[in-house]
Amino acid sequence: MDERTILEMFCRRDEAALVEVRQLYGARLHKVALNILYSKEDAEECVSDALLKAWEAIPPVLPERLGAYLVKIARNIALNRWEARTAVKRGGGVANVLLDELAESVPTTMQTPEEAFEANIVTEAINNCLGNMKQQMRAVFVLRYFHGESLANICKRFKMTESKTKSMLHRARKILKEHLEKEGINV
Repeated sequence: MDERTILEMFCRRDEAALVEVRQLYGARLHKVALNILYSKEDAEECVSDALLKAWEAIPPVLPERLGAYLVKIARNIALNRWEARTAVKRGGGVANVLLDELAESVPTTMQTPEEAFEANIVTEAINNCLGNMKQQMRAVFVLRYFHGESLANICKRFKMTESKTKSMLHRARKILKEHLEKEGINV
């Protein structure tokens, strides 16, 4: 079943849309959450929570790309769950590593409405920068920092050495930082 049909089912409030979404995107959502949380049970809860959030938001929200919309919801839920879990005991985990790697390239979290507006500007600038990157670099960057993929999985997927992958990610972060600075966004 295609995204358009599923969105129409959401708009009709047909609960079968949730079954279709889970069948079509459930594995991807689970993998994104699992890459952040390292817990099958927590990842499954994130998938369920993401589907509930989508059910509550659609309509009036009609995402252009349902899969990307759902991944973003699941990722944010997983990051929030990870943050809550590690609030007392900071330490290991992939989210710390990912956030530390990006800390020098992307501004910190926004809080006020003005900062939220600025966040939209930052998001647009990041998307523009990613759109100008070579396809492989963009794919590696998105897999690492949006989907939380491990370096080992990225190396395997693109048949690259760990050194080359790390170098590519470093160059991508540098390009992003320079682009944001050129756009007048303080990092």
